[in-house]
Amino acid sequence: MNNTSVSYRVEPHDLAGHRLRITLHIDRPAAEGQTLSLPAWIPGSYLIRDFSRQIESLTVRDAAGARPVRKLDNHTWQVAPGDGPVTVDYVVYAWDLSVRGAHVDQHHAFFNGTSVFLQVHGQSHQPCTVELVAPAGHADWKVYTSLPAAPGRAALKANGFGRYQAPDYDALIDHPVEMGTGQSVSFHAHGARHVMVFTDAPADLDIDRIAADVKSICETQIAFFDPHARRAPFLDSADRYVFMTQVTPAGYGGLEHRASTALMAARGDLPVRGQKDAGDGYRSFLGLVSHEYFHTWHVKRIKPAAFVPYDLTRPNLTRLLWVFEGFTSYYDDLFLLRAGLISETEYLRLLARTVSQVHGTPGRLKQSVAESSFDAWTRYYKQDENSPNALVSYYTKGSLVALGMDLMIRSESAGRASLDDVMHVLWTRYGKAFYMGQQTGVPEDAMADIVQQATGVDLRAFLTQYVDGCADVPLGDLLGAQGISLQWRAPTVPVIGARLRKTADGLVVASILEGGAAHEAGLSADDLIVAIDGIRVDAQPAFDAALIRAAASRRSLHIHVFRQSMLQDYVVRVDHTMHTECVLTRTESAPGPGNVPG
Repeated sequence: MNNTSVSYRVEPHDLAGHRLRITLHIDRPAAEGQTLSLPAWIPGSYLIRDFSRQIESLTVRDAAGARPVRKLDNHTWQVAPGDGPVTVDYVVYAWDLSVRGAHVDQHHAFFNGTSVFLQVHGQSHQPCTVELVAPAGHADWKVYTSLPAAPGRAALKANGFGRYQAPDYDALIDHPVEMGTGQSVSFHAHGARHVMVFTDAPADLDIDRIAADVKSICETQIAFFDPHARRAPFLDSADRYVFMTQVTPAGYGGLEHRASTALMAARGDLPVRGQKDAGDGYRSFLGLVSHEYFHTWHVKRIKPAAFVPYDLTRPNLTRLLWVFEGFTSYYDDLFLLRAGLISETEYLRLLARTVSQVHGTPGRLKQSVAESSFDAWTRYYKQDENSPNALVSYYTKGSLVALGMDLMIRSESAGRASLDDVMHVLWTRYGKAFYMGQQTGVPEDAMADIVQQATGVDLRAFLTQYVDGCADVPLGDLLGAQGISLQWRAPTVPVIGARLRKTADGLVVASILEGGAAHEAGLSADDLIVAIDGIRVDAQPAFDAALIRAAASRRSLHIHVFRQSMLQDYVVRVDHTMHTECVLTRTESAPGPGNVPG
Protein backbone atom coordinates (compact mmCIF):
# COMPACT_ATOMS: atom_id res chain seq x y z
CA MET A 1 0.00 0.00 0.00
CA ASN A 2 1.19 3.54 -0.72
CA ASN A 3 1.62 5.73 2.32
CA THR A 4 1.39 8.92 0.28
CA SER A 5 -1.64 10.73 -1.07
CA VAL A 6 -0.06 11.17 -4.52
CA SER A 7 1.24 8.25 -6.57
CA TYR A 8 2.30 7.75 -10.17
CA ARG A 9 2.62 4.69 -12.38
CA VAL A 10 4.85 4.95 -15.48
CA GLU A 11 4.85 2.34 -18.22
CA PRO A 12 6.50 2.50 -21.67
CA HIS A 13 3.47 0.88 -23.30
CA ASP A 14 4.03 1.61 -27.03
CA LEU A 15 7.73 1.42 -27.83
CA ALA A 16 7.35 1.63 -31.60
CA GLY A 17 5.02 4.60 -31.17
CA HIS A 18 7.31 6.22 -28.56
CA ARG A 19 4.69 6.56 -25.83
CA LEU A 20 4.60 6.50 -22.06
CA ARG A 21 1.37 5.72 -20.21
CA ILE A 22 1.12 7.47 -16.83
CA THR A 23 -1.46 6.91 -14.14
CA LEU A 24 -1.68 9.51 -11.37
CA HIS A 25 -3.70 8.65 -8.27
CA ILE A 26 -4.70 11.42 -5.82
CA ASP A 27 -6.17 10.21 -2.55
CA ARG A 28 -7.35 13.60 -1.35
CA PRO A 29 -7.97 15.99 -4.25
CA ALA A 30 -8.97 19.56 -3.49
CA ALA A 31 -12.70 19.70 -2.79
CA GLU A 32 -13.15 22.85 -4.88
CA GLY A 33 -11.55 21.15 -7.89
CA GLN A 34 -7.99 19.87 -8.30
CA THR A 35 -5.49 21.86 -10.37
CA LEU A 36 -2.77 19.96 -12.24
CA SER A 37 0.13 21.32 -14.29
CA LEU A 38 3.31 20.31 -16.09
CA PRO A 39 6.49 22.45 -15.92
CA ALA A 40 7.09 24.78 -18.85
CA TRP A 41 10.88 24.37 -18.61
CA ILE A 42 13.51 22.20 -16.99
CA PRO A 43 16.11 23.62 -14.56
CA GLY A 44 19.53 23.90 -16.16
CA SER A 45 18.13 24.59 -19.64
CA TYR A 46 16.83 28.14 -19.81
CA LEU A 47 14.12 28.07 -22.45
CA ILE A 48 10.36 27.68 -22.26
CA ARG A 49 9.87 24.24 -23.80
CA ASP A 50 6.14 23.61 -23.34
CA PHE A 51 6.51 19.96 -22.38
CA SER A 52 2.73 19.70 -22.02
CA ARG A 53 2.34 19.78 -25.80
CA GLN A 54 3.44 16.13 -25.81
CA ILE A 55 0.50 14.98 -23.66
CA GLU A 56 -1.68 13.24 -26.27
CA SER A 57 -4.66 12.41 -24.08
CA LEU A 58 -5.79 13.04 -20.50
CA THR A 59 -8.83 11.71 -18.67
CA VAL A 60 -9.92 11.79 -15.03
CA ARG A 61 -12.14 9.29 -13.22
CA ASP A 62 -13.36 8.65 -9.70
CA ALA A 63 -15.48 5.89 -8.09
CA ALA A 64 -18.56 7.17 -9.91
CA GLY A 65 -16.92 7.25 -13.35
CA ALA A 66 -15.47 9.99 -15.55
CA ARG A 67 -14.96 13.39 -13.96
CA PRO A 68 -14.87 16.52 -16.14
CA VAL A 69 -11.53 18.24 -16.72
CA ARG A 70 -10.73 21.38 -18.67
CA LYS A 71 -7.51 23.11 -19.68
CA LEU A 72 -6.84 26.52 -18.12
CA ASP A 73 -3.72 27.42 -20.11
CA ASN A 74 -0.94 25.73 -22.07
CA HIS A 75 0.38 23.88 -19.01
CA THR A 76 -2.55 23.64 -16.58
CA TRP A 77 -5.68 21.53 -16.15
CA GLN A 78 -8.62 21.92 -13.74
CA VAL A 79 -10.44 18.82 -12.52
CA ALA A 80 -14.10 19.41 -11.63
CA PRO A 81 -15.14 19.23 -7.93
CA GLY A 82 -16.29 15.89 -6.61
CA ASP A 83 -16.04 13.41 -3.76
CA GLY A 84 -13.28 10.93 -3.04
CA PRO A 85 -10.01 9.99 -4.74
CA VAL A 86 -9.39 10.56 -8.43
CA THR A 87 -7.23 8.81 -11.01
CA VAL A 88 -5.70 10.72 -13.91
CA ASP A 89 -4.73 8.69 -16.99
CA TYR A 90 -2.59 10.35 -19.62
CA VAL A 91 -0.23 9.44 -22.47
CA VAL A 92 3.04 11.26 -23.21
CA TYR A 93 4.62 11.13 -26.66
CA ALA A 94 8.36 10.62 -26.05
CA TRP A 95 10.58 11.11 -29.08
CA ASP A 96 13.00 13.84 -27.95
CA LEU A 97 16.51 12.39 -28.12
CA SER A 98 18.12 14.95 -25.84
CA VAL A 99 19.07 15.37 -22.21
CA ARG A 100 16.02 17.60 -21.56
CA GLY A 101 12.93 15.59 -22.45
CA ALA A 102 11.76 12.00 -22.89
CA HIS A 103 12.71 9.36 -25.45
CA VAL A 104 11.24 5.89 -25.92
CA ASP A 105 11.97 3.19 -28.50
CA GLN A 106 12.48 -0.56 -28.67
CA HIS A 107 15.92 -0.27 -27.02
CA HIS A 108 15.28 1.94 -24.03
CA ALA A 109 13.15 4.56 -22.31
CA PHE A 110 14.56 7.75 -20.84
CA PHE A 111 12.63 10.59 -19.25
CA ASN A 112 13.00 13.67 -17.10
CA GLY A 113 10.26 14.20 -14.53
CA THR A 114 9.44 17.62 -15.98
CA SER A 115 8.17 15.87 -19.11
CA VAL A 116 6.15 13.23 -17.31
CA PHE A 117 4.91 14.06 -13.81
CA LEU A 118 1.91 16.36 -13.45
CA GLN A 119 2.14 18.55 -10.37
CA VAL A 120 -0.79 18.26 -7.95
CA HIS A 121 -1.31 21.83 -6.78
CA GLY A 122 -1.61 22.21 -3.02
CA GLN A 123 0.21 18.92 -2.45
CA SER A 124 3.62 19.59 -4.03
CA HIS A 125 5.32 19.51 -0.61
CA GLN A 126 3.95 16.04 0.17
CA PRO A 127 5.80 12.78 -0.47
CA CYS A 128 4.89 11.00 -3.68
CA THR A 129 5.39 7.44 -4.89
CA VAL A 130 6.36 6.31 -8.39
CA GLU A 131 5.88 2.79 -9.72
CA LEU A 132 8.05 2.00 -12.73
CA VAL A 133 6.66 -0.82 -14.87
CA ALA A 134 8.64 -2.78 -17.46
CA PRO A 135 7.21 -2.82 -20.98
CA ALA A 136 5.61 -6.09 -22.01
CA GLY A 137 8.04 -8.57 -23.52
CA HIS A 138 11.18 -6.87 -22.21
CA ALA A 139 12.16 -8.83 -19.13
CA ASP A 140 15.83 -8.05 -19.85
CA TRP A 141 15.39 -4.30 -19.22
CA LYS A 142 16.83 -2.71 -16.09
CA VAL A 143 16.17 0.62 -14.35
CA TYR A 144 18.82 3.25 -13.61
CA THR A 145 17.82 6.23 -11.48
CA SER A 146 18.89 8.04 -8.33
CA LEU A 147 15.32 8.09 -7.00
CA PRO A 148 15.22 6.48 -3.54
CA ALA A 149 13.31 3.23 -3.23
CA ALA A 150 9.94 3.38 -1.48
CA PRO A 151 9.77 2.00 2.06
CA GLY A 152 9.46 -1.78 2.29
CA ARG A 153 11.86 -4.59 1.52
CA ALA A 154 9.88 -5.69 -1.53
CA ALA A 155 9.61 -2.23 -3.11
CA LEU A 156 12.04 -3.02 -5.93
CA LYS A 157 12.77 -6.07 -8.04
CA ALA A 158 16.33 -7.10 -8.84
CA ASN A 159 16.10 -5.29 -12.18
CA GLY A 160 15.07 -2.04 -10.49
CA PHE A 161 11.42 -2.01 -11.53
CA GLY A 162 9.03 -1.31 -8.70
CA ARG A 163 8.17 1.52 -6.33
CA TYR A 164 10.24 4.63 -5.62
CA GLN A 165 9.47 7.58 -3.38
CA ALA A 166 10.40 11.27 -3.45
CA PRO A 167 9.98 13.61 -0.45
CA ASP A 168 8.21 16.24 -2.58
CA TYR A 169 7.47 17.24 -6.16
CA ASP A 170 10.67 19.30 -6.52
CA ALA A 171 12.73 16.20 -5.73
CA LEU A 172 10.55 13.97 -7.90
CA ILE A 173 11.30 15.89 -11.10
CA ASP A 174 15.03 16.09 -10.29
CA HIS A 175 15.76 12.37 -10.69
CA PRO A 176 15.62 11.31 -14.36
CA VAL A 177 15.07 7.66 -15.25
CA GLU A 178 16.81 5.43 -17.78
CA MET A 179 15.54 1.91 -18.44
CA GLY A 180 16.70 -0.60 -21.02
CA THR A 181 19.62 -2.87 -21.83
CA GLY A 182 22.47 -0.38 -21.71
CA GLN A 183 25.98 -1.26 -20.56
CA SER A 184 26.58 -0.33 -16.94
CA VAL A 185 29.37 -0.18 -14.38
CA SER A 186 29.61 1.05 -10.80
CA PHE A 187 32.36 2.35 -8.53
CA HIS A 188 32.74 4.03 -5.16
CA ALA A 189 34.29 7.50 -4.77
CA HIS A 190 35.12 8.35 -1.15
CA GLY A 191 32.57 5.76 -0.08
CA ALA A 192 29.72 7.02 -2.27
CA ARG A 193 28.34 4.65 -4.89
CA HIS A 194 28.30 5.87 -8.49
CA VAL A 195 26.66 4.10 -11.42
CA MET A 196 27.30 4.72 -15.13
CA VAL A 197 25.01 3.45 -17.88
CA PHE A 198 25.61 3.82 -21.63
CA THR A 199 22.73 3.36 -24.08
CA ASP A 200 23.51 2.27 -27.66
CA ALA A 201 27.25 2.24 -26.95
CA PRO A 202 29.73 0.15 -28.98
CA ALA A 203 29.83 -3.50 -27.91
CA ASP A 204 33.54 -3.21 -27.13
CA LEU A 205 33.21 -0.01 -25.08
CA ASP A 206 36.10 0.24 -22.60
CA ILE A 207 33.71 0.86 -19.75
CA ASP A 208 36.25 -0.04 -17.07
CA ARG A 209 38.66 2.63 -18.30
CA ILE A 210 35.88 5.20 -18.35
CA ALA A 211 34.82 4.27 -14.82
CA ALA A 212 38.37 4.58 -13.51
CA ASP A 213 38.81 8.02 -15.07
CA VAL A 214 35.43 9.28 -13.89
CA LYS A 215 36.15 7.96 -10.39
CA SER A 216 39.27 10.15 -10.30
CA ILE A 217 37.18 13.19 -11.27
CA CYS A 218 34.54 12.45 -8.63
CA GLU A 219 37.05 11.87 -5.84
CA THR A 220 38.96 15.05 -6.70
CA GLN A 221 35.81 17.19 -6.67
CA ILE A 222 34.43 15.65 -3.47
CA ALA A 223 37.75 16.31 -1.74
CA PHE A 224 37.78 19.87 -3.08
CA PHE A 225 34.43 20.82 -1.56
CA ASP A 226 34.78 18.72 1.61
CA PRO A 227 38.50 18.24 2.29
CA HIS A 228 37.95 16.86 5.80
CA ALA A 229 34.97 14.48 5.77
CA ARG A 230 35.08 13.95 1.97
CA ARG A 231 31.36 13.29 1.88
CA ALA A 232 29.43 13.54 -1.37
CA PRO A 233 26.57 16.08 -1.11
CA PHE A 234 23.92 13.87 -2.71
CA LEU A 235 24.04 11.30 0.11
CA ASP A 236 21.41 13.27 2.02
CA SER A 237 18.88 12.70 -0.77
CA ALA A 238 20.03 9.50 -2.52
CA ASP A 239 22.24 6.46 -1.91
CA ARG A 240 23.96 6.70 -5.30
CA TYR A 241 24.87 9.02 -8.15
CA VAL A 242 23.93 7.97 -11.70
CA PHE A 243 25.55 9.04 -14.99
CA MET A 244 23.11 8.29 -17.86
CA THR A 245 24.75 8.56 -21.27
CA GLN A 246 22.89 8.36 -24.58
CA VAL A 247 25.42 7.42 -27.27
CA THR A 248 24.64 8.84 -30.72
CA PRO A 249 26.59 9.42 -33.95
CA ALA A 250 27.52 13.03 -33.10
CA GLY A 251 25.81 14.00 -29.83
CA TYR A 252 27.27 16.14 -27.08
CA GLY A 253 25.66 17.73 -24.03
CA GLY A 254 24.63 17.29 -20.44
CA LEU A 255 22.05 18.33 -17.89
CA GLU A 256 22.67 18.28 -14.16
CA HIS A 257 20.44 16.90 -11.43
CA ARG A 258 20.81 16.66 -7.65
CA ALA A 259 22.10 13.05 -7.68
CA SER A 260 22.55 12.26 -11.37
CA THR A 261 23.26 13.70 -14.75
CA ALA A 262 21.96 13.02 -18.25
CA LEU A 263 24.67 13.05 -20.93
CA MET A 264 24.95 12.69 -24.70
CA ALA A 265 28.19 11.51 -26.30
CA ALA A 266 29.35 10.80 -29.83
CA ARG A 267 30.06 7.14 -30.44
CA GLY A 268 33.51 7.91 -31.81
CA ASP A 269 34.47 9.92 -28.72
CA LEU A 270 34.30 6.95 -26.36
CA PRO A 271 37.25 4.55 -26.00
CA VAL A 272 37.00 0.91 -26.96
CA ARG A 273 38.99 -1.95 -25.48
CA GLY A 274 42.56 -2.03 -26.74
CA GLN A 275 42.56 1.63 -27.79
CA LYS A 276 45.65 3.29 -26.36
CA ASP A 277 44.92 6.97 -26.98
CA ALA A 278 41.24 7.87 -27.17
CA GLY A 279 42.09 11.37 -28.40
CA ASP A 280 40.47 14.77 -28.02
CA GLY A 281 36.95 13.40 -28.26
CA TYR A 282 37.37 11.35 -25.10
CA ARG A 283 39.00 14.26 -23.28
CA SER A 284 35.99 16.33 -24.30
CA PHE A 285 33.66 13.69 -22.84
CA LEU A 286 35.60 13.64 -19.57
CA GLY A 287 35.40 17.44 -19.48
CA LEU A 288 31.62 17.18 -19.90
CA VAL A 289 31.44 14.66 -17.04
CA SER A 290 33.55 16.98 -14.88
CA HIS A 291 31.31 19.94 -15.76
CA GLU A 292 28.06 18.20 -14.88
CA TYR A 293 29.42 16.63 -11.71
CA PHE A 294 30.68 20.03 -10.50
CA HIS A 295 27.06 21.19 -10.84
CA THR A 296 26.18 18.76 -8.03
CA TRP A 297 27.47 21.51 -5.75
CA HIS A 298 27.38 24.58 -7.98
CA VAL A 299 23.82 25.08 -9.37
CA LYS A 300 22.02 22.16 -7.75
CA ARG A 301 22.83 23.40 -4.24
CA ILE A 302 24.59 26.76 -4.62
CA LYS A 303 22.01 28.72 -6.63
CA PRO A 304 21.17 32.26 -7.66
CA ALA A 305 18.53 33.77 -5.41
CA ALA A 306 16.31 33.99 -8.51
CA PHE A 307 16.17 30.16 -8.53
CA VAL A 308 15.09 29.75 -4.89
CA PRO A 309 12.56 28.37 -5.35
CA TYR A 310 12.23 27.66 -9.06
CA ASP A 311 9.09 28.96 -10.73
CA LEU A 312 8.62 26.44 -13.52
CA THR A 313 5.80 28.37 -15.18
CA ARG A 314 7.90 31.28 -16.49
CA PRO A 315 11.49 32.42 -17.11
CA ASN A 316 13.53 32.92 -13.91
CA LEU A 317 15.82 35.83 -14.78
CA THR A 318 19.29 36.27 -13.30
CA ARG A 319 22.48 38.08 -14.30
CA LEU A 320 24.59 35.43 -12.55
CA LEU A 321 24.76 32.56 -15.05
CA TRP A 322 28.32 33.67 -15.79
CA VAL A 323 29.09 32.63 -12.19
CA PHE A 324 27.23 29.33 -12.30
CA GLU A 325 27.99 28.16 -15.82
CA GLY A 326 31.13 30.23 -16.36
CA PHE A 327 32.83 29.12 -13.15
CA THR A 328 31.81 25.52 -13.86
CA SER A 329 33.24 25.79 -17.38
CA TYR A 330 36.50 27.05 -15.87
CA TYR A 331 36.75 24.26 -13.34
CA ASP A 332 35.71 21.36 -15.59
CA ASP A 333 38.99 20.99 -17.49
CA LEU A 334 40.96 22.24 -14.49
CA PHE A 335 39.71 19.22 -12.53
CA LEU A 336 40.93 16.92 -15.31
CA LEU A 337 44.36 18.39 -14.60
CA ARG A 338 44.00 18.11 -10.84
CA ALA A 339 42.78 14.52 -11.16
CA GLY A 340 45.86 13.64 -13.19
CA LEU A 341 43.91 12.79 -16.35
CA ILE A 342 45.62 15.38 -18.55
CA SER A 343 49.01 17.05 -18.47
CA GLU A 344 49.61 20.74 -17.98
CA THR A 345 50.47 21.02 -21.67
CA GLU A 346 47.15 19.45 -22.61
CA TYR A 347 45.32 21.72 -20.17
CA LEU A 348 46.91 24.84 -21.66
CA ARG A 349 45.92 23.63 -25.13
CA LEU A 350 42.29 23.26 -24.04
CA LEU A 351 42.38 26.67 -22.40
CA ALA A 352 43.89 28.23 -25.54
CA ARG A 353 41.06 26.74 -27.59
CA THR A 354 38.52 28.53 -25.39
CA VAL A 355 40.41 31.82 -25.69
CA SER A 356 40.44 31.44 -29.49
CA GLN A 357 36.73 30.63 -29.56
CA VAL A 358 35.75 33.68 -27.51
CA HIS A 359 38.02 36.06 -29.39
CA GLY A 360 36.62 34.80 -32.69
CA THR A 361 33.14 35.99 -31.73
CA PRO A 362 32.38 39.64 -32.60
CA GLY A 363 29.41 39.63 -30.22
CA ARG A 364 31.77 39.61 -27.22
CA LEU A 365 32.31 43.35 -27.81
CA LYS A 366 28.57 44.09 -27.84
CA GLN A 367 27.11 42.03 -25.01
CA SER A 368 28.46 41.55 -21.48
CA VAL A 369 28.36 38.20 -19.71
CA ALA A 370 25.90 39.71 -17.20
CA GLU A 371 23.61 40.68 -20.09
CA SER A 372 24.13 37.30 -21.71
CA SER A 373 23.02 35.65 -18.47
CA PHE A 374 19.90 37.78 -18.21
CA ASP A 375 19.00 37.32 -21.88
CA ALA A 376 19.58 33.55 -21.92
CA TRP A 377 15.87 32.79 -22.31
CA THR A 378 15.29 34.99 -25.33
CA ARG A 379 18.68 35.25 -27.03
CA TYR A 380 21.27 32.64 -26.00
CA TYR A 381 18.82 29.72 -26.28
CA LYS A 382 17.23 31.12 -29.44
CA GLN A 383 20.26 31.71 -31.59
CA ASP A 384 20.15 32.48 -35.29
CA GLU A 385 22.66 33.17 -38.05
CA ASN A 386 23.57 36.59 -36.59
CA SER A 387 24.09 35.43 -33.02
CA PRO A 388 27.92 35.23 -33.25
CA ASN A 389 27.89 38.93 -34.13
CA ALA A 390 25.48 39.97 -31.39
CA LEU A 391 25.98 37.63 -28.43
CA VAL A 392 28.63 36.31 -26.09
CA SER A 393 28.47 32.98 -24.28
CA TYR A 394 28.27 33.13 -20.49
CA TYR A 395 29.81 29.66 -20.61
CA THR A 396 32.99 30.38 -22.55
CA LYS A 397 33.63 34.03 -21.77
CA GLY A 398 32.34 33.34 -18.26
CA SER A 399 35.12 30.76 -17.91
CA LEU A 400 37.70 33.34 -19.02
CA VAL A 401 36.31 35.82 -16.48
CA ALA A 402 36.71 33.11 -13.83
CA LEU A 403 40.29 32.50 -14.99
CA GLY A 404 41.01 36.23 -14.84
CA MET A 405 39.50 36.45 -11.34
CA ASP A 406 41.60 33.50 -10.21
CA LEU A 407 44.80 35.05 -11.59
CA MET A 408 44.00 38.48 -10.13
CA ILE A 409 43.27 37.03 -6.69
CA ARG A 410 46.51 35.03 -6.74
CA SER A 411 48.49 38.08 -7.79
CA GLU A 412 46.88 40.55 -5.37
CA SER A 413 47.13 38.14 -2.43
CA ALA A 414 50.73 37.11 -3.20
CA GLY A 415 49.52 33.55 -3.73
CA ARG A 416 47.72 33.23 -0.40
CA ALA A 417 44.24 33.03 -1.94
CA SER A 418 42.56 31.92 -5.15
CA LEU A 419 39.15 31.39 -6.72
CA ASP A 420 39.03 28.13 -4.76
CA ASP A 421 38.46 30.19 -1.62
CA VAL A 422 35.51 31.91 -3.28
CA MET A 423 33.98 28.53 -4.14
CA HIS A 424 34.44 27.33 -0.56
CA VAL A 425 32.62 30.40 0.81
CA LEU A 426 29.81 29.95 -1.72
CA TRP A 427 29.45 26.32 -0.65
CA THR A 428 29.58 27.03 3.08
CA ARG A 429 27.22 30.01 2.95
CA TYR A 430 24.72 28.94 0.28
CA GLY A 431 25.22 25.29 -0.65
CA LYS A 432 25.05 23.54 2.70
CA ALA A 433 21.76 25.26 3.52
CA PHE A 434 20.20 23.05 0.84
CA TYR A 435 20.20 20.18 3.32
CA MET A 436 18.40 22.16 6.02
CA GLY A 437 15.61 23.60 3.90
CA GLN A 438 16.97 27.10 4.55
CA GLN A 439 18.42 27.88 1.14
CA THR A 440 18.42 31.55 0.18
CA GLY A 441 20.54 31.70 -2.98
CA VAL A 442 23.26 34.11 -4.07
CA PRO A 443 21.95 37.71 -4.37
CA GLU A 444 22.35 39.39 -7.74
CA ASP A 445 24.84 42.01 -6.51
CA ALA A 446 26.76 39.91 -3.97
CA MET A 447 29.78 38.60 -5.89
CA ALA A 448 32.16 41.49 -5.24
CA ASP A 449 31.54 41.27 -1.48
CA ILE A 450 31.82 37.47 -1.50
CA VAL A 451 35.17 37.62 -3.29
CA GLN A 452 36.53 40.20 -0.88
CA GLN A 453 35.32 38.31 2.19
CA ALA A 454 36.76 35.04 0.88
CA THR A 455 40.12 36.34 -0.31
CA GLY A 456 40.70 39.87 0.97
CA VAL A 457 40.96 41.08 -2.64
CA ASP A 458 38.74 43.85 -4.03
CA LEU A 459 37.67 42.94 -7.59
CA ARG A 460 34.94 45.55 -8.01
CA ALA A 461 36.76 47.37 -10.80
CA PHE A 462 37.52 44.05 -12.51
CA LEU A 463 33.87 42.95 -12.38
CA THR A 464 32.65 46.31 -13.64
CA GLN A 465 34.96 46.17 -16.65
CA TYR A 466 34.76 42.50 -17.64
CA VAL A 467 31.38 41.29 -16.27
CA ASP A 468 29.15 44.34 -16.61
CA GLY A 469 31.28 45.65 -19.47
CA CYS A 470 32.37 44.04 -22.73
CA ALA A 471 36.15 44.42 -22.53
CA ASP A 472 38.40 41.43 -23.17
CA VAL A 473 39.95 40.03 -20.01
CA PRO A 474 43.70 40.90 -20.18
CA LEU A 475 44.80 37.28 -20.03
CA GLY A 476 48.16 37.91 -21.69
CA ASP A 477 49.38 40.02 -18.77
CA LEU A 478 47.68 37.92 -16.09
CA LEU A 479 49.03 34.62 -17.40
CA GLY A 480 52.44 36.11 -18.04
CA ALA A 481 52.75 36.89 -14.34
CA GLN A 482 52.25 33.15 -13.70
CA GLY A 483 54.92 32.11 -16.17
CA ILE A 484 52.60 31.32 -19.06
CA SER A 485 53.04 32.97 -22.45
CA LEU A 486 49.97 33.86 -24.56
CA GLN A 487 50.66 34.34 -28.26
CA TRP A 488 48.61 34.46 -31.44
CA ARG A 489 49.42 32.61 -34.65
CA ALA A 490 47.95 32.18 -38.09
CA PRO A 491 45.67 29.16 -38.31
CA THR A 492 46.47 26.16 -40.49
CA VAL A 493 43.43 26.97 -42.62
CA PRO A 494 43.07 30.69 -43.46
CA VAL A 495 40.09 32.46 -41.93
CA ILE A 496 37.58 34.42 -44.01
CA GLY A 497 34.96 34.87 -41.28
CA ALA A 498 32.41 32.34 -42.52
CA ARG A 499 31.03 29.37 -40.61
CA LEU A 500 29.81 26.54 -42.79
CA ARG A 501 27.57 23.51 -42.37
CA LYS A 502 27.12 20.38 -44.50
CA THR A 503 23.60 19.73 -45.75
CA ALA A 504 21.99 17.30 -48.16
CA ASP A 505 22.27 20.00 -50.85
CA GLY A 506 25.92 20.67 -50.20
CA LEU A 507 28.00 23.19 -48.26
CA VAL A 508 25.92 26.04 -46.83
CA VAL A 509 27.01 29.24 -45.09
CA ALA A 510 25.74 29.03 -41.50
CA SER A 511 26.84 32.51 -40.42
CA ILE A 512 29.01 35.41 -41.50
CA LEU A 513 31.22 37.09 -38.93
CA GLU A 514 31.03 40.86 -38.91
CA GLY A 515 34.15 42.56 -40.28
CA GLY A 516 35.59 39.41 -41.88
CA ALA A 517 36.54 38.90 -45.51
CA ALA A 518 33.32 37.03 -46.29
CA HIS A 519 31.29 39.93 -44.85
CA GLU A 520 33.22 42.45 -46.93
CA ALA A 521 32.75 40.35 -50.06
CA GLY A 522 28.97 40.15 -49.60
CA LEU A 523 28.42 36.49 -48.71
CA SER A 524 25.40 35.79 -46.51
CA ALA A 525 23.97 33.08 -44.30
CA ASP A 526 22.11 30.32 -46.20
CA ASP A 527 24.18 30.81 -49.37
CA LEU A 528 24.77 27.39 -50.98
CA ILE A 529 28.40 27.19 -52.08
CA VAL A 530 28.70 25.35 -55.39
CA ALA A 531 32.14 26.23 -56.73
CA ILE A 532 35.40 28.07 -56.08
CA ASP A 533 37.19 29.53 -59.11
CA GLY A 534 34.85 27.51 -61.30
CA ILE A 535 35.60 24.17 -59.63
CA ARG A 536 32.81 22.33 -57.80
CA VAL A 537 32.95 22.34 -54.00
CA ASP A 538 30.52 20.33 -51.88
CA ALA A 539 32.50 19.48 -48.73
CA GLN A 540 34.53 21.28 -46.07
CA PRO A 541 37.90 19.65 -46.95
CA ALA A 542 37.68 20.88 -50.53
CA PHE A 543 36.73 24.37 -49.34
CA ASP A 544 39.65 24.45 -46.88
CA ALA A 545 42.08 23.22 -49.54
CA ALA A 546 41.04 26.06 -51.83
CA LEU A 547 41.61 28.59 -49.02
CA ILE A 548 45.09 27.20 -48.35
CA ARG A 549 46.05 27.35 -52.04
CA ALA A 550 44.76 30.94 -52.33
CA ALA A 551 46.65 32.03 -49.22
CA ALA A 552 49.87 30.45 -50.48
CA SER A 553 49.64 32.34 -53.78
CA ARG A 554 48.38 35.52 -52.07
CA ARG A 555 45.29 35.85 -54.23
CA SER A 556 41.54 36.18 -53.81
CA LEU A 557 38.88 33.58 -54.52
CA HIS A 558 35.81 33.64 -56.72
CA ILE A 559 33.15 31.85 -54.68
CA HIS A 560 30.01 30.85 -56.58
CA VAL A 561 26.84 30.38 -54.58
CA PHE A 562 23.14 29.87 -55.06
CA ARG A 563 21.09 32.43 -53.13
CA GLN A 564 17.36 31.85 -53.38
CA SER A 565 18.01 29.69 -56.48
CA MET A 566 19.96 32.48 -58.22
CA LEU A 567 23.64 31.99 -59.06
CA GLN A 568 25.91 34.64 -57.54
CA ASP A 569 29.66 35.23 -57.73
CA TYR A 570 31.66 36.88 -54.92
CA VAL A 571 35.33 37.78 -54.72
CA VAL A 572 36.72 36.96 -51.28
CA ARG A 573 40.09 38.20 -50.08
CA VAL A 574 42.06 35.50 -48.28
CA ASP A 575 44.17 36.94 -45.46
CA HIS A 576 47.03 34.54 -44.83
CA THR A 577 48.49 36.76 -42.08
CA MET A 578 45.45 36.92 -39.81
CA HIS A 579 46.42 35.69 -36.31
CA THR A 580 43.38 34.01 -34.82
CA GLU A 581 44.62 30.98 -32.87
CA CYS A 582 45.75 31.40 -29.29
CA VAL A 583 48.79 29.46 -28.11
CA LEU A 584 49.64 29.07 -24.42
CA THR A 585 53.05 27.79 -23.36
CA ARG A 586 54.93 27.48 -20.12
CA THR A 587 57.99 29.75 -20.13
CA GLU A 588 61.38 28.68 -18.86
CA SER A 589 61.30 31.32 -16.16
CA ALA A 590 58.19 29.79 -14.60
CA PRO A 591 58.36 28.89 -10.91
CA GLY A 592 57.46 25.26 -11.67
CA PRO A 593 54.63 23.29 -13.29
CA GLY A 594 52.17 22.89 -10.43
CA ASN A 595 48.42 23.06 -10.99
CA VAL A 596 48.34 26.14 -13.19
CA PRO A 597 46.51 28.34 -12.88
CA GLY A 598 44.56 26.52 -10.21
